[in-house]
Amino acid sequence: MDKLPITKKGFEKLKKDLEILKNKSIPENVRDIEIARAHGDISENAEYAAAKERQSHLYGKLQELENNLALSNIIELKGITGDKVVFGCFVKISDTDSGEKINYQLVGPLESDINKNTISVTSPIGRALIGKSIGSEVHVTTPGGRRNFEIIDISA
Repeated sequence: MDKLPITKKGFEKLKKDLEILKNKSIPENVRDIEIARAHGDISENAEYAAAKERQSHLYGKLQELENNLALSNIIELKGITGDKVVFGCFVKISDTDSGEKINYQLVGPLESDINKNTISVTSPIGRALIGKSIGSEVHVTTPGGRRNFEIIDISA
């Protein structure tokens, strides 16, 4: 499997999430299972069933985080000049149809979050922006249809 690009900040967040899961969430769940068992017959114990279901979810999340960390390739953001769109940079674009202006940071797929205006370099918009410069027009086919953007600004 290919390595996935990630910022140092994104990598540290994954490590922190893993630490919280291992040191807080899973031990709390183990205690919840023990408490539910102490209530007697587990065959009809909703608390026990819910705790066991949560345990399955937590261990799935644990495996996912460990895999993501193993596949991560930290990309240092030093030396970003702002003349071309590259991984880690901030880019301000204007939707040429609506006039809406949008600011994005281009990051890896493990840390993208549209609510935080971070988009993946592997997303349709991210792929279209990479390598372009200020003033470039970008045409992107997204799940919502064809969109047209102009790059207004690029910064580190």
